[in-house]
Amino acid sequence: MRRTELEGLPYLPDGFPLPLNVPFTTAMARSEAGLWPTDLTWLVEQGFLRRLVEGVYVANPVPDSLELRCAALRLVVPPDAVICDRHAGWLHGAEMVLAPNEHIHIAPVRVFLPSPGRRLRNGLADSGERAFTRGDVVDVNGLRVTSPLRTTWDLGRHRYVERSLAAMDQMLRLGVFSKDELVAGVPRFRGMRWVRTLRVMSGYVDGRAESPPESILRLRWMQAHLPTPVPQLEVYDDLGEFLARLDVGNAELCFAAEYDGDEWHTSPEQLEHDRRRRAAVESATPFVVKALRKDNLFGPRSDVEAILRRGVVEARRRSGRAW
Repeated sequence: MRRTELEGLPYLPDGFPLPLNVPFTTAMARSEAGLWPTDLTWLVEQGFLRRLVEGVYVANPVPDSLELRCAALRLVVPPDAVICDRHAGWLHGAEMVLAPNEHIHIAPVRVFLPSPGRRLRNGLADSGERAFTRGDVVDVNGLRVTSPLRTTWDLGRHRYVERSLAAMDQMLRLGVFSKDELVAGVPRFRGMRWVRTLRVMSGYVDGRAESPPESILRLRWMQAHLPTPVPQLEVYDDLGEFLARLDVGNAELCFAAEYDGDEWHTSPEQLEHDRRRRAAVESATPFVVKALRKDNLFGPRSDVEAILRRGVVEARRRSGRAW
């Protein structure tokens, strides 16, 4: 089927030479339909397909589900392997543990292979070695997957503190284990790589953070040595009427900060909604609310700590408190 035959269509037609209701691999697309990776990339860009994991695609109208995710992984993961790290968290429902834009540039699935010296050669899965104890591995629709708690410990042992905290926040949001359980299990990883990151960041984990950028914003707040930040801080007026829930804030300071990501804070309507919402908070309370964008939080020109410090000074001045 030529690209010109698909232009203008909302979705792939019934005559398309690949399954429209189940996942398929790059190899299947080549052997069954004569499609090269460049063709699949074009189909993704046009919205006909989406990538589920590296080398696995599905027609865009197929709704996401645990069954779909498992079906995708079965195509690239050996039956005796244990799925670990990001994709284990993804299977358990914490989809934001996947790296930013991983739906576009997807990293290999991280798996453990029980047979010593055995490694996957297909380039689709990144095999490795690790030790498990009783309860570390669970069954998810026929796949062997690290448990939510073990997955969190593994994700917390990361070179970068930002990724460690953001991933553990998202796993704690699942509500299947407590922070006390998370912290109590840290000593078993003594001597392992990046365990110091796990040890420190596990004390900061908070399942109220709704996205990785919110977790990183909270981390920057703590690194600036400002009073304790509260995720999803609820603000009320003098009559007790609810005004807003702010990404990160401190009620005693009367200061809050929010991360405006491109996906939900770009259109004129979204920007106006944000402006009105924050203006309502600032007009009805002593609060000062600062909005940060991607360039403020990430990259070489990040100025998040300076913004937070200026915001705190402004909030104290407005409320009549001395610094």
